[in-house]
Amino acid sequence: MDDTLTAEPCVSSDGKVVAFVASIRNRSVQCSITRDALEQHFWLPAGANQARVLKAFADGRQRIMAAVERRMLKKAGAAVALTTADFAGR
Repeated sequence: MDDTLTAEPCVSSDGKVVAFVASIRNRSVQCSITRDALEQHFWLPAGANQARVLKAFADGRQRIMAAVERRMLKKAGAAVALTTADFAGR
């Protein structure tokens, strides 16, 4: 899988999502993953600070990008908003 982050991920002002832009198969798309998904599936402690949120994102990057690619294959060109449901049963 040839995927990249085209911009640094950032935590939203309310702390509920990490926003990022992914480039997969020469297509870029605006993406996000919920804090809840990071807590449920990427070992982010509840109440963690912004730096820890970004570390959990970085540590889970391969799984997150795989989920983005699956969603992009289903609905090309649409923004991707990942939730806990995207990682359930994986």
